[in-house]
Amino acid sequence: MELRDFGRLGRISALTLGGGGLGGVWGATDRSEAVATVHAAIDAGITMLDVAPSYGDDFEAERVIGEALRHSPDVQVTSKVQVHDVPPGGDFARLINSSLEGSLTRLGRDHLDLFLLHTQLLPRDGSATAAGTIHWESYQDAVVPAFERLRETGKIRAWGITTVGHPTSVLDALRTTPRPDAAQVIVNSLDLNGDMWIYPTVPPANDALLQAAADNAVPVLGIRVAAAGSLTDSLDRSVPADHPAAIDFARAAPFRKLAADWGTSAATLAHRYALSIPGVASVILGVKNRAELTECLKAEAEGPLPPEQLAALRALRP
Repeated sequence: MELRDFGRLGRISALTLGGGGLGGVWGATDRSEAVATVHAAIDAGITMLDVAPSYGDDFEAERVIGEALRHSPDVQVTSKVQVHDVPPGGDFARLINSSLEGSLTRLGRDHLDLFLLHTQLLPRDGSATAAGTIHWESYQDAVVPAFERLRETGKIRAWGITTVGHPTSVLDALRTTPRPDAAQVIVNSLDLNGDMWIYPTVPPANDALLQAAADNAVPVLGIRVAAAGSLTDSLDRSVPADHPAAIDFARAAPFRKLAADWGTSAATLAHRYALSIPGVASVILGVKNRAELTECLKAEAEGPLPPEQLAALRALRP
């Protein structure tokens, strides 16, 4: 497994095992298979695990990691926190600390390597609002200082953001000190954001976010590389025809054709694409079992795509 630089946290594996699949977000799995998948990932050289309290019923992804790591080598673990002020969200520092302590208890650890804000930033000009979001002022004046204090005390080694909020505010967050130690950015060949995108009149700016992160030395974890299953050969769960994943799956028909023409699976191609993008330190996997993990490990072993294939994939964007 290739190791890549990840700023404050040193070098990490090119693949990170995500918690969405382990928690049953991307189709059904069970605890024993999820735990076995964690062990297989570590055995294959994966050095970072990425979970969140919201991944699965009753914090399932965090509980899976807590069980799996009782008898496994030490790896880096990241989790997340959601705080908002739309509607008003209360004492941010208290909520952040409480969420962290809950995650640490479930994970069986005394610190997190990376703690991420899992809440979308609103535009600073007040041009949009949505439930479960946070204003720039609250992020800058309350959330960032709370993260900085936790890092100073050793309860976390680094903090970061998930960059699916309003692009102007996210770009400001990447450029304003104190900057996050890491950022999760959507990276897939068709630039599909699915149900994470809440600003219908504003286009996503994932390429600009990647560039801003690089310009400001903020390491990037690539997320949604298979677009919630839309960039695979078949969706592995039932969703209504008007669901964003179903709509994106239909849009991805030309992507699947290219994968077939090149003699590979759509999922393998999706992961090789993300692994080939400059500035992406590690690609987060949404796998829920060892079979899916094996396919992703194969993609990493095959190495980056050649420039002509990268260009052909990007040409499929609408």
